[in-house]
Amino acid sequence: MDLNSVKKTGLLLMAISAVLLLEVTVASAQNAPVGTTLEKANQTIQSALRVDLTRDFATLPLHRGTARGETVWFVITDVSNARIARRLGINHSPKLRNVQNQCGGCAQVVRSSSRILGQSPVEFQGAPDFSPSRTLAPGPTGFPPQSFSEGARARPGYSPFVRIEATRAVYNAPIVATGDGPFDVTTHTNTHDRTLGIDTQGMTTDHLFIRGFANGKSILYLSFDSSDAFTATLERSTFVPALTDLAFANGGGHASSARASIFTFVNAKTGLERSPGPLGAGSGPGRAQGLVHALKDGLPNFDAAVANPDVLEGFRRGADVSNIFDVFPTNRRARDRREYSPAWDLQVGVYSRAAVARGLNGLKTDANVVRRMAARGLVTSPGGVPLGSANVVINCPALAFLTSRPVAPRIP
Repeated sequence: MDLNSVKKTGLLLMAISAVLLLEVTVASAQNAPVGTTLEKANQTIQSALRVDLTRDFATLPLHRGTARGETVWFVITDVSNARIARRLGINHSPKLRNVQNQCGGCAQVVRSSSRILGQSPVEFQGAPDFSPSRTLAPGPTGFPPQSFSEGARARPGYSPFVRIEATRAVYNAPIVATGDGPFDVTTHTNTHDRTLGIDTQGMTTDHLFIRGFANGKSILYLSFDSSDAFTATLERSTFVPALTDLAFANGGGHASSARASIFTFVNAKTGLERSPGPLGAGSGPGRAQGLVHALKDGLPNFDAAVANPDVLEGFRRGADVSNIFDVFPTNRRARDRREYSPAWDLQVGVYSRAAVARGLNGLKTDANVVRRMAARGLVTSPGGVPLGSANVVINCPALAFLTSRPVAPRIP
């Protein structure tokens, strides 16, 4: 990580703290016991072959490419073009067309003989380096951490957002593995830290998802990249510092921005669900979310792998951060659907002392509720300033909803 990135991450952590080798070459889904599988009708990424609620992974189509002579493997989750989105069975995100606005490094231009990504081999400009060892030591109260080091970093030229040369559509196409195998899906030396399995013959990959919320409903989303080193470490994603310049901070609600708003908390209530509902955490009465919770309850320094079932069970019981999407691809209003972007502008909320004393720091599931609390001064950004962007971008595509589709309107 460069010096500026270190400084930015350090300042963010200081502000928040002030208020407080198993090698596998086949997909793990083939080896996992049969469990609860989400209905296809609940998926926003229709190309996902399976959404498994027992071990919290989605089986996605895998695509092959190269980056500077190295074999790479990637998935496709979103695109700015509606016709291509329907054809590929992925999310439509009009805001992705703004990725390259005043940010040359926020999207990489790739080469392919096809005008639609994934239909023929792709030559990328750069790829992640998955070889670093991810570490995360919680602090005395969980957050802030004592120390951390991200498990994957962008090499020069890499961004998950890509455009084929001489075309206009922008895709979300994160690379999840490098090399020709065998693939390490336990300590993730050549795979993404959320990759549970790779099948290069069947061309599928299993990716650990996150349980979260949108418009008061329980949702599932994927996590691939972050512009911030600590966030990348906590969410087990790839550190891509170039995304810091993605247009633009506090861009939620603005059609000219590539970002939509996402909310997390520092000092929300903690604790795992003892008895998750039939669909797992988020379908039961869980009350925990946020940064302190994830560091205290989420086995943060253990690798996410089939070989570590306690970690996967922790996620099923609600150990992840459980962020809140501002909008979702299933929203009733067209303008809210157009607001959806996998490039989320992170807003870090801190409950006031009064809110904590009144027990108001329980689970939040609707961004409109968070904004109303912020307007009353019950939630602020770190340091007591009004709630707003931390200028941290996280690449988290919508995957599915659990029981009821989010439809409610976004209220600025």
